[in-house]
Amino acid sequence: MSSEPQVSPTEPGQPTVPAAPLPPEPAGQPSAKAVAEVKFTRAAALWSSLIFGLLILTVLLVFIAQNTESATFAFLGWGWTLPLGVAILLAAVCGGLITVLVGAARIFQLRRAAKKNLKAARKL
Repeated sequence: MSSEPQVSPTEPGQPTVPAAPLPPEPAGQPSAKAVAEVKFTRAAALWSSLIFGLLILTVLLVFIAQNTESATFAFLGWGWTLPLGVAILLAAVCGGLITVLVGAARIFQLRRAAKKNLKAARKL
């Protein structure tokens, strides 16, 4: 038997006829299989992140709306009153900003070290 696909007979006793070969694909054209597969792009990641962010924002707004009882806060001699939900959200945002600043400093440090290593490698 050959490795080509065979067409099954329409009636018993008829010989099988080899299937017609598919025409070659034009150069530069994606195959039908490649067209069927959709790649995950940056735009798709951005869209997914935007939807996720809106869901988180909705949850935070519900949290703030349900925690409106005021609380008194004091820091280094200052005193103020804020709704509890707002105060917790403010603390979380400040923590996130500190994390971003530390991460940015580390990225800057690693890039600087990588540039120094690249220059040293080029001198060899």
